[in-house]
Amino acid sequence: MQMAVVLVYLTVIAAALASAFGAELTADYYSETCPPALSTIKLLVGAAILREPRMGASLVRLHFHDCFVNGCDGSILLDDTDDTIGEKTAKPNNNSVRGYDVIDTIKSALNTVCLGNVVSCADIVAVAARDSIVALGGTSYDVLLGRRDATTASIDDANNDIPTPFMDLPALLANFESHGLSLHDLVVLSGGHTLGYSRCLFYRSRLYNETDTLDPAYAASLDERCPASGDDDALSALDDTPTTVDSDYYQGLMQGRALLHSDQQLYQGGGGDADDLVKYYGENPSKFWEDFGAAMVKMGNLSPLTGDEGEVRENCRVVNQQ
Repeated sequence: MQMAVVLVYLTVIAAALASAFGAELTADYYSETCPPALSTIKLLVGAAILREPRMGASLVRLHFHDCFVNGCDGSILLDDTDDTIGEKTAKPNNNSVRGYDVIDTIKSALNTVCLGNVVSCADIVAVAARDSIVALGGTSYDVLLGRRDATTASIDDANNDIPTPFMDLPALLANFESHGLSLHDLVVLSGGHTLGYSRCLFYRSRLYNETDTLDPAYAASLDERCPASGDDDALSALDDTPTTVDSDYYQGLMQGRALLHSDQQLYQGGGGDADDLVKYYGENPSKFWEDFGAAMVKMGNLSPLTGDEGEVRENCRVVNQQ
């Protein structure tokens, strides 16, 4: 009898600690509250990519930019209000981050199939990134779930916390380390640029000022799309296969064909640790797929709101009415 009382006491203490410090994320978080949740997200992500293959890269990027600003809390999805300017118009996001409408569609569908407001917007973003990677040829991984949604967003935090395409390697590493991520995480997660495109605005400086590290034939092909002035929104692919998850991104770095300054900084030919990692993943695509999934899980665990923190938004663009 005494042992039973002790066990009950310990259970109460454990529950109190979980409430105080946040519950753990789990892969089966919605298995009882909404069994169709993950299959619904997968179906709608697949449909969005079928309509526009570029959308896969956009959904992966949306997850990155959400997590790097105060953790993976869906704050990037919040529209501006009379009182708050959120993250959407921050320099790294404005006219660049996209996919908000796809998240809206998924959220609406989940509110129907779950018979209510069950799945957080932050979790939708994390799962949509994984499903995009799989749909475009990458290897699946278990997304840990149970995040809750932020009720605030900050344009200043977004401007300060998201790494830029103009950063040198020391600045990139310092940014990642400030989020608890390592050089290895930096090189692996940068492999997300196996997908997608960049605007001329973000690679013009490299194109016209970094000829010593830029393959001449590649530079000539970019000249046609990105003039020395104007056409800021002209798009170029981040690697040769922008809608396929593969190791071409790392091959491109070794060939001086990185589109962005920040990407080429990972491989400078001097034999450093970053160079070694780029070579390794360029030669071992299966290891890239495996390690990329693990790094995405690690990034997805950055400062999530759990337990009683935040809320589960009914509409991903606005906080719930109190």
